[in-house]
Amino acid sequence: MADRSVTFTGIKFENPFLLSSAPPTESESNILRAFEAGWGGVVVKTIGLHPVVNVVGARTKFFRTSVDDNRVSMQKRAGSALHGSWNWELISDKGLDWWVPRIERIKKAFPTRVVIASVMAGSGSDKELKAWQTLTKACQDAGADGIETNFSCPHMDRKDMGSNIGKDEGLCSVVTEAVKEVAKVPVWTKLTPATGDIVVEAAACFRGGADAIVSSNTFPSLPVIDPETLEFEINVDGFVSSGGLGGPAILPLSLANMAKMTQAFPDRAFSGIGGVSDFNQALSYFLLGCGTVQVCTAAMLDHAVGPNVIRKLNEGLDAFLDRHAAEGWTSVEDFRGIRKDRVRLQSEIRRPDGDAYAGGVEPVEGYAANARE
Repeated sequence: MADRSVTFTGIKFENPFLLSSAPPTESESNILRAFEAGWGGVVVKTIGLHPVVNVVGARTKFFRTSVDDNRVSMQKRAGSALHGSWNWELISDKGLDWWVPRIERIKKAFPTRVVIASVMAGSGSDKELKAWQTLTKACQDAGADGIETNFSCPHMDRKDMGSNIGKDEGLCSVVTEAVKEVAKVPVWTKLTPATGDIVVEAAACFRGGADAIVSSNTFPSLPVIDPETLEFEINVDGFVSSGGLGGPAILPLSLANMAKMTQAFPDRAFSGIGGVSDFNQALSYFLLGCGTVQVCTAAMLDHAVGPNVIRKLNEGLDAFLDRHAAEGWTSVEDFRGIRKDRVRLQSEIRRPDGDAYAGGVEPVEGYAANARE
């Protein structure tokens, strides 16, 4: 019989779908609603020792695109489709003391569902490394099933936090090792895609003892400028800073990063994020080697926590396993990673021979006909 459950980094999940650390998991009430809806796990909004203060006004908005003119804009327009999300939201505006009793209550209410605590501190001193350890110990003592270290937030002012850690293999290794020194639960590291070669940082995290890599967080980006007002479509007093692009727009980019890592570390654990709204997108991550998949943008647009999204994901997984029952597939593990070896260097891709080669010009949409003498 088909089985939705997975065991990932030693943790048993009722299904392999999680809400990622983002607005959908910023409160106790949201997380409880998410579990009522059927999510196998949640990664709570990133916790720091102290609260943070976000910018005035909107912190997250959505890009849409039109078929007729390919315009990408945050403006809602008839006939437009979701292109992606954009946010410049910081970590949780509630500190560790606020989160600890809430993690306890969530686990008491849903003991069989998985709660992963996302945490963040700095990395420039022993004091900061101890802050990572304080966060880790407090969250696991409260009942968190695992820890996700945030090396990926794309809009941190401090040079020793967020994606600035994820771009530095030395810091990746040192911080991961500090967390693992005190962790009694699995430790996942969430990496930034804003790096030259994400495999380098993944290797550093594994050297530090990470049990899994999570990728990708949002991509550093800016909102577009309105051609009428000449203002950024989201701003405060006319000013904007780099934020994070997520949603459908980043799916191919995130898959490329994931393929690099799962090929480099075929026996390691990976959780995939980026552009997932139904099982068809999640399937790509599973086929590249991921054991779990995380969702954000689609859930935000579906009653904040994605009750319809998780229903479609579970139904999609069931239907996929049913279609492949003759092949003996009964769980994600039966097909996980079976396409990661199909990603090759371009020099390894077959070229045509002789008359079949038309100067590299194919009669495809957008190309002029090949001119031959």
